[in-house]
Amino acid sequence: MHSITSQYLARFRRLDDGDGAPALLPVTGAQRRFVLVRAMDPAGRPDLVPMFFSFPRGTVDLARLAAAARRLAALHPVLRARPEVLRGTPVLRLGPPEVPVTRVSRAPGEDAAAALRRVLRDWAPQGAPLRLFLTADGAEGADGPDAEGPREVLAVVLEHTACDGQSLNRIVEELGAAYAEDRAADRPSTADAAAELDAYREAVLLQLAAEDRAGSPAAMAYWGDRLRAVGERARSANGPQSLARDGLPSGSAERRIPASETGASFPQLLDACRAAAEVLYGKGHVVPLGYPWGGRPSGAAPVLGCFLNTVVFPTATGTGPVTPEETAGAWWDDLDHAGTPFDAVVHAARAAGSGWRGGLDGLLTVDDARRRPPLRLGGVDGREIHIDGRAVRGPFAVSVTQGPELQLRMVWDRAVHSDETAEHAFAALTGALGAPAAAVG
Repeated sequence: MHSITSQYLARFRRLDDGDGAPALLPVTGAQRRFVLVRAMDPAGRPDLVPMFFSFPRGTVDLARLAAAARRLAALHPVLRARPEVLRGTPVLRLGPPEVPVTRVSRAPGEDAAAALRRVLRDWAPQGAPLRLFLTADGAEGADGPDAEGPREVLAVVLEHTACDGQSLNRIVEELGAAYAEDRAADRPSTADAAAELDAYREAVLLQLAAEDRAGSPAAMAYWGDRLRAVGERARSANGPQSLARDGLPSGSAERRIPASETGASFPQLLDACRAAAEVLYGKGHVVPLGYPWGGRPSGAAPVLGCFLNTVVFPTATGTGPVTPEETAGAWWDDLDHAGTPFDAVVHAARAAGSGWRGGLDGLLTVDDARRRPPLRLGGVDGREIHIDGRAVRGPFAVSVTQGPELQLRMVWDRAVHSDETAEHAFAALTGALGAPAAAVG
Protein backbone atom coordinates (compact mmCIF):
# COMPACT_ATOMS: atom_id res chain seq x y z
CA MET A 1 0.00 0.00 0.00
CA HIS A 2 1.39 3.38 -0.98
CA SER A 3 1.44 6.04 1.73
CA ILE A 4 -0.08 9.49 1.25
CA THR A 5 3.45 10.90 1.24
CA SER A 6 4.72 8.57 -1.49
CA GLN A 7 1.63 9.35 -3.58
CA TYR A 8 2.27 13.06 -3.10
CA LEU A 9 5.90 12.75 -4.21
CA ALA A 10 4.90 10.79 -7.29
CA ARG A 11 2.40 13.50 -8.28
CA PHE A 12 4.92 16.25 -7.62
CA ARG A 13 7.51 14.59 -9.84
CA ARG A 14 5.03 14.35 -12.69
CA LEU A 15 4.30 18.06 -12.63
CA ASP A 16 5.37 20.08 -15.64
CA ASP A 17 3.74 23.49 -15.71
CA GLY A 18 5.66 24.70 -18.74
CA ASP A 19 7.79 27.07 -16.66
CA GLY A 20 10.32 24.45 -15.71
CA ALA A 21 10.44 22.28 -12.58
CA PRO A 22 13.16 24.35 -10.85
CA ALA A 23 10.52 27.03 -10.14
CA LEU A 24 8.55 24.52 -8.04
CA LEU A 25 9.39 23.08 -4.64
CA PRO A 26 7.73 20.15 -2.86
CA VAL A 27 6.09 20.79 0.50
CA THR A 28 6.44 19.02 3.80
CA GLY A 29 3.46 17.34 5.44
CA ALA A 30 3.05 20.36 7.71
CA GLN A 31 3.07 22.74 4.75
CA ARG A 32 0.69 20.46 2.87
CA ARG A 33 -1.81 20.77 5.69
CA PHE A 34 -1.62 24.58 5.70
CA VAL A 35 -1.87 24.84 1.91
CA LEU A 36 -4.96 22.62 1.82
CA VAL A 37 -6.61 24.44 4.74
CA ARG A 38 -6.02 27.68 2.90
CA ALA A 39 -7.40 26.24 -0.33
CA MET A 40 -10.59 25.15 1.45
CA ASP A 41 -11.09 28.50 3.18
CA PRO A 42 -13.77 30.53 1.32
CA ALA A 43 -11.59 33.64 1.52
CA GLY A 44 -8.33 31.79 0.88
CA ARG A 45 -6.99 32.94 4.24
CA PRO A 46 -3.60 31.54 5.27
CA ASP A 47 -2.57 30.76 8.82
CA LEU A 48 -0.44 33.68 10.01
CA VAL A 49 2.33 33.74 12.60
CA PRO A 50 2.91 37.31 13.79
CA MET A 51 5.58 38.60 16.14
CA PHE A 52 5.14 42.06 17.65
CA PHE A 53 8.02 44.20 18.92
CA SER A 54 7.80 47.54 20.72
CA PHE A 55 10.56 50.09 20.07
CA PRO A 56 11.10 53.69 21.12
CA ARG A 57 9.53 55.84 18.44
CA GLY A 58 11.98 56.81 15.70
CA THR A 59 14.18 53.73 16.16
CA VAL A 60 13.15 51.90 12.98
CA ASP A 61 14.38 53.13 9.59
CA LEU A 62 11.87 51.60 7.16
CA ALA A 63 14.13 51.78 4.11
CA ARG A 64 16.95 50.09 5.97
CA LEU A 65 14.54 47.48 7.35
CA ALA A 66 13.15 46.77 3.88
CA ALA A 67 16.65 46.24 2.50
CA ALA A 68 17.45 43.85 5.35
CA ALA A 69 14.22 41.90 4.78
CA ARG A 70 14.88 41.61 1.03
CA ARG A 71 18.33 40.18 1.75
CA LEU A 72 16.72 37.46 3.88
CA ALA A 73 14.16 36.67 1.18
CA ALA A 74 16.85 36.54 -1.50
CA LEU A 75 18.78 33.98 0.55
CA HIS A 76 15.99 31.78 1.95
CA PRO A 77 13.77 30.07 -0.67
CA VAL A 78 10.73 29.72 1.57
CA LEU A 79 10.59 33.51 2.04
CA ARG A 80 10.21 34.09 -1.69
CA ALA A 81 7.93 31.15 -2.47
CA ARG A 82 4.16 31.27 -2.93
CA PRO A 83 1.99 28.28 -2.00
CA GLU A 84 -0.46 27.02 -4.57
CA VAL A 85 -2.30 23.86 -5.58
CA LEU A 86 -1.26 22.76 -9.06
CA ARG A 87 -3.29 19.97 -10.65
CA GLY A 88 -4.47 19.01 -7.19
CA THR A 89 -0.93 18.94 -5.81
CA PRO A 90 0.27 21.43 -3.17
CA VAL A 91 3.56 23.09 -4.12
CA LEU A 92 5.63 26.18 -3.46
CA ARG A 93 6.45 28.33 -6.47
CA LEU A 94 9.60 30.42 -6.28
CA GLY A 95 9.23 34.12 -6.99
CA PRO A 96 11.20 37.33 -6.59
CA PRO A 97 12.42 38.33 -3.11
CA GLU A 98 9.72 40.89 -2.38
CA VAL A 99 8.96 41.80 1.24
CA PRO A 100 6.40 44.58 1.77
CA VAL A 101 7.40 46.89 4.63
CA THR A 102 4.53 49.22 5.41
CA ARG A 103 3.95 52.12 7.77
CA VAL A 104 0.39 51.72 9.02
CA SER A 105 -1.59 54.87 9.77
CA ARG A 106 -4.05 54.54 12.61
CA ALA A 107 -7.69 55.31 11.89
CA PRO A 108 -9.55 57.64 14.28
CA GLY A 109 -10.05 55.89 17.58
CA GLU A 110 -7.51 53.15 16.84
CA ASP A 111 -4.50 52.28 18.94
CA ALA A 112 -1.55 50.32 17.60
CA ALA A 113 -3.14 46.97 18.47
CA ALA A 114 -6.37 47.79 16.64
CA ALA A 115 -4.47 49.02 13.58
CA LEU A 116 -2.39 45.85 13.38
CA ARG A 117 -5.43 43.61 13.93
CA ARG A 118 -7.00 45.39 10.96
CA VAL A 119 -3.91 44.77 8.83
CA LEU A 120 -3.88 41.06 9.67
CA ARG A 121 -7.63 40.77 9.03
CA ASP A 122 -7.16 42.35 5.58
CA TRP A 123 -4.14 40.21 4.65
CA ALA A 124 -4.17 39.70 0.87
CA PRO A 125 -3.95 35.93 0.22
CA GLN A 126 -1.81 36.35 -2.88
CA GLY A 127 1.51 37.92 -1.99
CA ALA A 128 4.74 37.61 -0.10
CA PRO A 129 4.83 35.13 2.79
CA LEU A 130 6.82 37.62 4.90
CA ARG A 131 5.50 41.14 5.51
CA LEU A 132 6.43 43.83 8.01
CA PHE A 133 4.23 46.59 9.43
CA LEU A 134 5.13 49.55 11.65
CA THR A 135 2.68 51.75 13.48
CA ALA A 136 2.93 54.36 16.22
CA ASP A 137 1.72 53.48 19.69
CA GLY A 138 0.17 55.96 22.10
CA ALA A 139 -1.26 59.36 21.25
CA GLU A 140 0.05 60.90 18.06
CA GLY A 141 1.81 64.18 18.70
CA ALA A 142 1.46 63.96 22.48
CA ASP A 143 3.67 66.36 24.36
CA GLY A 144 3.48 64.33 27.56
CA PRO A 145 4.71 60.85 26.67
CA ASP A 146 4.19 57.93 29.02
CA ALA A 147 6.86 56.69 31.42
CA GLU A 148 8.89 54.90 28.78
CA GLY A 149 8.43 57.55 26.11
CA PRO A 150 6.55 57.37 22.81
CA ARG A 151 6.65 53.91 21.28
CA GLU A 152 6.03 52.24 17.96
CA VAL A 153 5.15 48.61 17.26
CA LEU A 154 6.77 46.54 14.52
CA ALA A 155 4.88 43.45 13.35
CA VAL A 156 6.96 40.75 11.65
CA VAL A 157 4.36 38.46 10.09
CA LEU A 158 4.82 35.17 8.24
CA GLU A 159 2.49 32.70 6.66
CA HIS A 160 2.74 29.42 8.55
CA THR A 161 3.87 27.58 5.41
CA ALA A 162 7.13 29.55 5.72
CA CYS A 163 7.98 29.08 9.37
CA ASP A 164 8.06 27.05 12.53
CA GLY A 165 9.54 27.93 15.92
CA GLN A 166 13.11 27.26 14.85
CA SER A 167 12.61 29.45 11.79
CA LEU A 168 11.26 32.34 13.87
CA ASN A 169 14.39 32.39 16.01
CA ARG A 170 16.63 32.47 12.96
CA ILE A 171 14.56 35.17 11.21
CA VAL A 172 14.76 37.44 14.25
CA GLU A 173 18.50 36.95 14.52
CA GLU A 174 19.27 37.36 10.82
CA LEU A 175 16.93 40.32 10.31
CA GLY A 176 18.71 42.20 13.10
CA ALA A 177 22.12 41.28 11.71
CA ALA A 178 21.21 42.38 8.17
CA TYR A 179 19.78 45.65 9.52
CA ALA A 180 23.01 46.30 11.43
CA GLU A 181 25.11 45.80 8.30
CA ASP A 182 23.00 48.38 6.41
CA ARG A 183 24.04 47.22 2.94
CA ALA A 184 20.94 48.27 1.03
CA ALA A 185 22.29 47.49 -2.43
CA ASP A 186 23.79 44.12 -1.54
CA ARG A 187 22.18 40.75 -2.12
CA PRO A 188 23.53 37.31 -1.25
CA SER A 189 25.90 35.97 -3.86
CA THR A 190 24.49 33.71 -6.54
CA ALA A 191 26.52 30.84 -5.07
CA ASP A 192 25.16 31.39 -1.55
CA ALA A 193 21.57 31.59 -2.79
CA ALA A 194 22.00 28.43 -4.88
CA ALA A 195 23.55 26.57 -1.93
CA GLU A 196 20.64 27.57 0.33
CA LEU A 197 18.14 26.45 -2.30
CA ASP A 198 19.87 23.07 -2.60
CA ALA A 199 19.92 22.72 1.19
CA TYR A 200 16.24 23.57 1.42
CA ARG A 201 15.23 21.11 -1.28
CA GLU A 202 17.32 18.38 0.36
CA ALA A 203 15.80 19.09 3.80
CA VAL A 204 12.26 18.82 2.42
CA LEU A 205 13.05 15.56 0.60
CA LEU A 206 14.62 14.13 3.79
CA GLN A 207 11.50 15.19 5.69
CA LEU A 208 9.22 13.56 3.15
CA ALA A 209 11.27 10.36 3.30
CA ALA A 210 10.84 10.32 7.08
CA GLU A 211 7.11 10.98 6.73
CA ASP A 212 6.81 8.16 4.22
CA ARG A 213 8.36 5.76 6.71
CA ALA A 214 6.07 7.13 9.44
CA GLY A 215 3.01 6.43 7.29
CA SER A 216 3.48 2.67 7.44
CA PRO A 217 0.50 0.31 7.69
CA ALA A 218 1.34 -0.24 11.37
CA ALA A 219 1.26 3.50 12.06
CA MET A 220 -2.02 3.91 10.20
CA ALA A 221 -3.53 1.08 12.23
CA TYR A 222 -2.29 2.73 15.43
CA TRP A 223 -3.86 6.09 14.64
CA GLY A 224 -7.05 4.49 13.39
CA ASP A 225 -7.51 2.72 16.71
CA ARG A 226 -6.41 5.79 18.70
CA LEU A 227 -8.85 8.19 17.03
CA ARG A 228 -11.77 5.92 16.19
CA ALA A 229 -13.90 7.50 18.95
CA VAL A 230 -13.34 11.07 17.73
CA GLY A 231 -16.45 12.31 15.97
CA GLU A 232 -17.62 15.60 14.56
CA ARG A 233 -16.41 18.77 16.27
CA ALA A 234 -17.76 19.08 19.80
CA ARG A 235 -20.18 21.92 20.43
CA SER A 236 -19.78 24.55 23.11
CA ALA A 237 -21.58 23.67 26.33
CA ASN A 238 -23.44 26.98 26.00
CA GLY A 239 -24.40 26.66 22.35
CA PRO A 240 -23.65 29.30 19.66
CA GLN A 241 -22.17 32.53 20.97
CA SER A 242 -21.93 36.11 19.80
CA LEU A 243 -19.08 38.58 19.91
CA ALA A 244 -18.38 40.36 23.16
CA ARG A 245 -19.22 44.01 23.60
CA ASP A 246 -15.78 45.12 22.44
CA GLY A 247 -16.47 43.49 19.06
CA LEU A 248 -13.19 41.54 18.98
CA PRO A 249 -13.37 38.03 17.52
CA SER A 250 -11.34 36.38 20.27
CA GLY A 251 -10.93 36.58 24.02
CA SER A 252 -7.88 35.77 26.12
CA ALA A 253 -6.74 34.99 29.64
CA GLU A 254 -3.24 34.82 31.07
CA ARG A 255 -1.52 33.60 34.21
CA ARG A 256 2.15 33.72 35.15
CA ILE A 257 3.57 31.20 37.61
CA PRO A 258 7.10 31.36 39.04
CA ALA A 259 8.98 28.51 37.45
CA SER A 260 10.10 27.19 40.82
CA GLU A 261 6.45 26.63 41.79
CA THR A 262 5.61 24.24 38.96
CA GLY A 263 7.07 21.09 37.54
CA ALA A 264 4.49 20.87 34.75
CA SER A 265 5.40 18.18 32.26
CA PHE A 266 3.86 17.92 28.81
CA PRO A 267 1.40 15.19 29.93
CA GLN A 268 0.33 17.43 32.81
CA LEU A 269 -0.33 20.21 30.33
CA LEU A 270 -2.44 17.82 28.26
CA ASP A 271 -4.43 16.91 31.37
CA ALA A 272 -4.88 20.61 32.13
CA CYS A 273 -6.25 21.13 28.60
CA ARG A 274 -8.61 18.21 29.22
CA ALA A 275 -9.93 20.02 32.32
CA ALA A 276 -10.53 23.14 30.20
CA ALA A 277 -12.21 21.12 27.44
CA GLU A 278 -14.63 19.58 29.93
CA VAL A 279 -15.80 23.05 30.95
CA LEU A 280 -16.02 24.22 27.34
CA TYR A 281 -17.81 21.19 25.89
CA GLY A 282 -19.32 19.36 28.83
CA LYS A 283 -18.96 15.71 29.63
CA GLY A 284 -19.13 12.78 27.28
CA HIS A 285 -16.99 14.10 24.40
CA VAL A 286 -13.73 12.96 22.87
CA VAL A 287 -12.06 16.27 22.13
CA PRO A 288 -9.17 16.25 19.61
CA LEU A 289 -6.33 18.45 20.83
CA GLY A 290 -3.45 19.21 18.49
CA TYR A 291 0.12 20.10 19.36
CA PRO A 292 3.15 20.75 17.15
CA TRP A 293 6.00 18.27 17.39
CA GLY A 294 9.17 17.47 15.51
CA GLY A 295 12.03 19.33 13.93
CA ARG A 296 14.46 19.14 11.05
CA PRO A 297 15.11 15.58 9.85
CA SER A 298 18.43 13.97 10.67
CA GLY A 299 21.18 15.21 8.38
CA ALA A 300 19.25 18.26 7.18
CA ALA A 301 20.62 21.79 7.30
CA PRO A 302 18.82 24.23 9.65
CA VAL A 303 16.92 25.84 6.77
CA LEU A 304 13.94 28.13 7.21
CA GLY A 305 10.62 26.43 6.63
CA CYS A 306 7.85 24.47 8.34
CA PHE A 307 8.84 21.04 9.58
CA LEU A 308 6.61 20.63 12.65
CA ASN A 309 3.88 18.01 12.39
CA THR A 310 0.57 18.49 14.22
CA VAL A 311 0.03 15.53 16.52
CA VAL A 312 -3.50 14.76 17.73
CA PHE A 313 -4.25 13.84 21.34
CA PRO A 314 -7.83 12.58 21.89
CA THR A 315 -9.01 13.82 25.28
CA ALA A 316 -12.14 12.19 26.71
CA THR A 317 -14.17 14.44 29.02
CA GLY A 318 -16.27 13.31 31.95
CA THR A 319 -14.67 9.88 32.18
CA GLY A 320 -13.56 10.27 35.80
CA PRO A 321 -10.05 10.74 37.14
CA VAL A 322 -7.21 10.13 34.72
CA THR A 323 -3.88 9.50 36.39
CA PRO A 324 -0.78 11.36 35.20
CA GLU A 325 0.75 7.95 34.49
CA GLU A 326 -2.11 7.03 32.13
CA THR A 327 -1.80 10.29 30.23
CA ALA A 328 1.99 10.01 30.07
CA GLY A 329 1.78 6.42 28.82
CA ALA A 330 -0.63 7.35 26.02
CA TRP A 331 1.49 10.36 25.10
CA TRP A 332 4.70 8.34 24.89
CA ASP A 333 2.95 5.81 22.66
CA ASP A 334 1.80 8.68 20.43
CA LEU A 335 5.34 10.02 20.17
CA ASP A 336 6.44 6.69 18.71
CA HIS A 337 4.12 7.56 15.79
CA ALA A 338 4.43 11.36 15.88
CA GLY A 339 5.97 11.57 12.42
CA THR A 340 2.84 10.34 10.63
CA PRO A 341 1.63 13.34 8.57
CA PHE A 342 -1.56 14.96 9.78
CA ASP A 343 -3.54 14.24 6.61
CA ALA A 344 -2.55 10.57 6.84
CA VAL A 345 -3.72 10.50 10.48
CA VAL A 346 -7.10 11.92 9.46
CA HIS A 347 -7.35 9.30 6.70
CA ALA A 348 -6.52 6.54 9.19
CA ALA A 349 -9.19 7.74 11.61
CA ARG A 350 -11.87 7.86 8.93
CA ALA A 351 -10.90 4.45 7.58
CA ALA A 352 -11.39 3.12 11.11
CA GLY A 353 -14.94 4.43 11.24
CA SER A 354 -14.52 7.86 12.80
CA GLY A 355 -16.64 10.74 11.53
CA TRP A 356 -13.80 13.16 12.26
CA ARG A 357 -12.78 15.39 9.35
CA GLY A 358 -9.60 16.83 10.82
CA GLY A 359 -10.93 19.82 12.77
CA LEU A 360 -9.16 20.46 16.08
CA ASP A 361 -11.18 21.64 19.07
CA GLY A 362 -8.07 22.81 20.90
CA LEU A 363 -4.39 23.50 20.28
CA LEU A 364 -1.49 23.39 22.74
CA THR A 365 1.88 24.99 22.02
CA VAL A 366 4.91 25.14 24.29
CA ASP A 367 7.69 27.64 23.61
CA ASP A 368 11.00 28.24 25.34
CA ALA A 369 11.40 32.02 25.35
CA ARG A 370 14.97 31.64 26.54
CA ARG A 371 15.99 30.43 23.08
CA ARG A 372 14.71 33.36 21.04
CA PRO A 373 17.18 36.20 20.54
CA PRO A 374 15.86 39.75 20.84
CA LEU A 375 15.14 41.68 17.65
CA ARG A 376 17.85 44.33 17.74
CA LEU A 377 17.48 47.29 15.37
CA GLY A 378 19.68 50.35 15.45
CA GLY A 379 21.36 49.17 18.64
CA VAL A 380 18.02 48.87 20.45
CA ASP A 381 16.41 45.61 21.59
CA GLY A 382 12.72 45.41 20.73
CA ARG A 383 10.44 44.29 23.55
CA GLU A 384 8.25 41.45 22.34
CA ILE A 385 4.58 42.02 23.14
CA HIS A 386 1.23 40.28 22.60
CA ILE A 387 -1.71 41.77 20.75
CA ASP A 388 -4.99 40.26 21.85
CA GLY A 389 -8.29 40.02 20.02
CA ARG A 390 -6.99 38.60 16.75
CA ALA A 391 -9.06 36.00 14.92
CA VAL A 392 -8.17 32.43 15.81
CA ARG A 393 -8.51 29.44 13.51
CA GLY A 394 -9.91 27.02 16.14
CA PRO A 395 -12.31 27.16 19.10
CA PHE A 396 -9.57 27.53 21.72
CA ALA A 397 -5.80 27.45 22.01
CA VAL A 398 -3.42 27.26 24.96
CA SER A 399 0.15 28.49 24.80
CA VAL A 400 2.78 27.88 27.44
CA THR A 401 5.94 29.97 27.46
CA GLN A 402 8.86 28.76 29.52
CA GLY A 403 11.28 31.28 30.92
CA PRO A 404 12.06 32.70 34.37
CA GLU A 405 8.38 32.01 34.98
CA LEU A 406 5.79 29.80 33.34
CA GLN A 407 3.33 31.88 31.31
CA LEU A 408 -0.03 30.25 30.63
CA ARG A 409 -2.21 31.86 28.02
CA MET A 410 -5.53 30.80 26.52
CA VAL A 411 -7.39 32.38 23.61
CA TRP A 412 -10.83 31.43 22.34
CA ASP A 413 -13.14 32.11 19.44
CA ARG A 414 -16.00 34.21 20.77
CA ALA A 415 -18.28 32.92 18.03
CA VAL A 416 -17.95 29.49 19.67
CA HIS A 417 -17.37 30.09 23.39
CA SER A 418 -18.69 32.83 25.67
CA ASP A 419 -16.18 34.79 27.72
CA GLU A 420 -17.76 33.54 30.93
CA THR A 421 -17.48 29.87 29.99
CA ALA A 422 -13.94 30.33 28.64
CA GLU A 423 -12.81 32.10 31.78
CA HIS A 424 -14.14 29.20 33.88
CA ALA A 425 -12.28 26.82 31.55
CA PHE A 426 -9.05 28.74 32.03
CA ALA A 427 -9.51 28.61 35.78
CA ALA A 428 -9.93 24.83 35.48
CA LEU A 429 -6.76 24.66 33.38
CA THR A 430 -4.64 26.63 35.85
CA GLY A 431 -6.22 24.80 38.77
CA ALA A 432 -5.20 21.46 37.25
CA LEU A 433 -1.62 22.70 37.35
CA GLY A 434 -1.89 23.71 40.99
CA ALA A 435 -1.87 27.43 40.23
CA PRO A 436 -3.89 30.00 42.19
CA ALA A 437 -7.00 31.52 40.60
CA ALA A 438 -6.25 32.82 37.10
CA ALA A 439 -6.05 36.48 36.23
CA VAL A 440 -8.22 37.18 33.21
CA GLY A 441 -7.44 39.89 30.71
